[in-house]
Amino acid sequence: MRYEMLGPLRVRDENTYFTLHPHKVEIVLTVLLIRADCLVSPEQLMQEIWGEDLPRRAVAGLHVYISQLRKFLKLPGASGNPVETRAPGYVLHKGDDQIDTQIFPELVEEGRSLLREQRTDEAASCFSRALALWRGPVLGRSSDVTGAQGPIIDGFSIWLTEIRRECQEMLVECQLQLGRHREAVGMLYALTAENPMCEAFYRQLMLALYRSERQADALKVYQSVRKTLNDELGLEPGRPLQDLQRAILSGDLHLMSSPPAMSDH
Repeated sequence: MRYEMLGPLRVRDENTYFTLHPHKVEIVLTVLLIRADCLVSPEQLMQEIWGEDLPRRAVAGLHVYISQLRKFLKLPGASGNPVETRAPGYVLHKGDDQIDTQIFPELVEEGRSLLREQRTDEAASCFSRALALWRGPVLGRSSDVTGAQGPIIDGFSIWLTEIRRECQEMLVECQLQLGRHREAVGMLYALTAENPMCEAFYRQLMLALYRSERQADALKVYQSVRKTLNDELGLEPGRPLQDLQRAILSGDLHLMSSPPAMSDH
């Protein structure tokens, strides 16, 4: 069985997908998956479901949701149930099952190690496979609903989203090192639109455009990010962007060579 949270929550058994419709039962499964093989207390689960405003029969309600979850996970032919009651709470046993939110950071770490070893093509493949696991926002939740659940789910979502952003940045660095500048341009325009305050993506976009013989477009990107930062935060672009703009204006030939592999992230 495979649990997938990099998008709307679903469970896959062979080639069949199952989804949970009761939202509160989905929250329970989500928390147990985040803490797979670890004890989760009833208090933690109730906080994720209701926040600080617990209903009078919260404990009884939680028991109902656990029962519904066990029925959902009792797949045909399966022996036992992955959800165990263990005082003073509950544990979801992963066993041989897969969880995509565990596979994703493992692939990113593998790609990071390959990049340090300057095995750039292999690293790019690893980052691409990691990003391909995503079907949408974590658990299907858009960024503007952060804070809508409890600290476990929100903290987990923020952590994964940050790793995804790092993975995207490292994939683009690989493409630039491999001379795939034109391939990177479209992806970078999408990334700057999705992350309008992330200067690293603008820097990469300017470099990719310049190396694609689009100097004017690269300079337009600088003016765009400068206006965005000024309007939103009253700030000027950071030193790396300013240095890159000056290098483009002066036609610095060093910009045409690939940068060294990143040593750390």
